[in-house]
Amino acid sequence: MTATPDAFDPTDYDADVTREGSVVEVGVPPSQTGEPRIDKYLTRFYPQASRTKIQRSIKKGHVRVNGEAVQKSYGVQPGDEIVFRLIRKPPMAAEAEPIPLDIVYEDEDLLVVNKPAGMVVHPAPGHRSGTLVHALLHHVDGEAVAADDDPGAASDEQVGLSMVNALPDSPDHPIVRPGIVHRLDKGTSGLLVVAKRDRAHQPLAEQFKAHTVDRRYRALVWGHLDPPSGTIRGAIGRDPHHRQRMAVVPEADGKSAVTHYETVEHHAHTSVVTFRLETGRTHQIRVHTSHRHHPIVGDPKYGGQAIRYGPQGGERQSFFDRVFDTMAHPALHAYRLGFTHPTTGESLHFEADPPAEWRAVHDQLRDRGGR
Repeated sequence: MTATPDAFDPTDYDADVTREGSVVEVGVPPSQTGEPRIDKYLTRFYPQASRTKIQRSIKKGHVRVNGEAVQKSYGVQPGDEIVFRLIRKPPMAAEAEPIPLDIVYEDEDLLVVNKPAGMVVHPAPGHRSGTLVHALLHHVDGEAVAADDDPGAASDEQVGLSMVNALPDSPDHPIVRPGIVHRLDKGTSGLLVVAKRDRAHQPLAEQFKAHTVDRRYRALVWGHLDPPSGTIRGAIGRDPHHRQRMAVVPEADGKSAVTHYETVEHHAHTSVVTFRLETGRTHQIRVHTSHRHHPIVGDPKYGGQAIRYGPQGGERQSFFDRVFDTMAHPALHAYRLGFTHPTTGESLHFEADPPAEWRAVHDQLRDRGGR
């Protein structure tokens, strides 16, 4: 009987196979012919792993043939005894880290934090430490949370943060987000509400879903929006030409998005604009302003780190190089947050000034941006 690696059954090859955790031991049968490369051969026994991942394991010495390390080009021989340990990253987890936080409000059910620009909200691939969740766990003196924890194994009282939707929905989405009701982009500073108790989480989430949360942002944008106040509508989805970005796309290809805006200050070639979100799509303000050809100053992903209006080169280029050095992220700040307290019913409103680097760039643009 024959089979392809994608539909592999070890008995099809008469191989003697045992598994224990991430370790596979293979006894190559005498009937094996063709001397296949070992990296290709092992994909039969680990079809869920890419050849690149298997080759990485071989390079690091995690594959032994008859007790010896081999190269990926080794040709498998009849009777070989192969021991293969697939390199696996540890499960996504969050534990307390002593990172300073700007807590604006806190009670037994929730807290409001002023997140600095540059901080990721929760652990995810590429961001295993230093996130807001790590800092929050330290603040509440809570227990660690890991993606492979059993649901219900830890309560909100033990963790100190809500465990609603805290663990991954599937192994392909290994995020850990205790307490997180909504997010801000890494480069966006400003106000976030965090649920400390499960009883507070769902009512808060429902307010966001119903668009009753008052969320206001202040940004420095290139140029002058016309009209100076209005609404930007446009579905947002994955940019078909740049998969790491979002874009305004046809309604059938994205999610409806509505952004209300008001210009509050004009400079020579930039503006200060406030935004009110009616929806909450990924990168919504950044995508909508870029779509209108007025990207946010300093936004590296959507064209905000290039001079868009006014003279190019010379002294002005040097000036903006200094601006981008001062603030190497979008000049976007979530300055207002209002919602109904999920247990007391009280109407709460909070405001936070933009961070120092935002204000410094604003002053430079106001005083020198036209030169």
